[in-house]
Amino acid sequence: MDSKYVTATVVARREITPELWVVRLRPEEKIAFSAGQYVTVGLAAPGDPGGKMIERPYSVASSPLEAELEFFLELVRQGQLTPQLYEVGVGGQVVLRRSAKGRFVLDTASGHPNHFLVATVTGVAPCVSMVRELATRAEGGEAIPYRLAILQGASVSVELGYREELSGLAERHTWLHYIPTISRIWLEPDWKGEAGRCEDVARKHLDAFGFTAQDTTAYACGNPDMIENVKGVLKRAGFQKESVREEVYWVP
Repeated sequence: MDSKYVTATVVARREITPELWVVRLRPEEKIAFSAGQYVTVGLAAPGDPGGKMIERPYSVASSPLEAELEFFLELVRQGQLTPQLYEVGVGGQVVLRRSAKGRFVLDTASGHPNHFLVATVTGVAPCVSMVRELATRAEGGEAIPYRLAILQGASVSVELGYREELSGLAERHTWLHYIPTISRIWLEPDWKGEAGRCEDVARKHLDAFGFTAQDTTAYACGNPDMIENVKGVLKRAGFQKESVREEVYWVP
């Protein structure tokens, strides 16, 4: 196999919905990455096992301190890769590029103490990676000099694949806040959390936490329409381009 690739084995899988799942991979060699970056996953094209590789980049949800890689994936039934990936069970193998990439990482250069992360469904993966790393460091006795607020949106609550974990971490760590919100509230009349699209409630939570354009870096990941709308909200709140980071998951 080409030296830029490494083989990885599926060691665990968690079904979220019929279209969403979490998978953990154990690469034959550790892949170094920064929390928030992505790794390209590939499989041989159907009918061409020794030739063309179909590849797509996916944000890593696991912490860089872990040996395994975790991904939160969405099945695109007409897609080229996810229908194949969906069929790879525990014990199966995929191919990974050795080099992780991406600039959607925690801003440690600006000196901003506050970080406001907005994500839709699988777009929460890089946020989970950041939080898991910080939580591990905090549990090792390190003081975390930041406040993070994660606003994650979905149509219905079952799509919030890391809600239980993030809620639990927020209860244990005062530097973390987690706000799940759903937009199809009529489907869940018993839902007690935030309601509305991310862009509809983002400014409310910015203000509630006291996050300002002068002391906050904002991040938006996932649905491209949400990202554009949230960028508009942030611009009206006084945020400059250099204080807003984005990771678009598909081209509309």
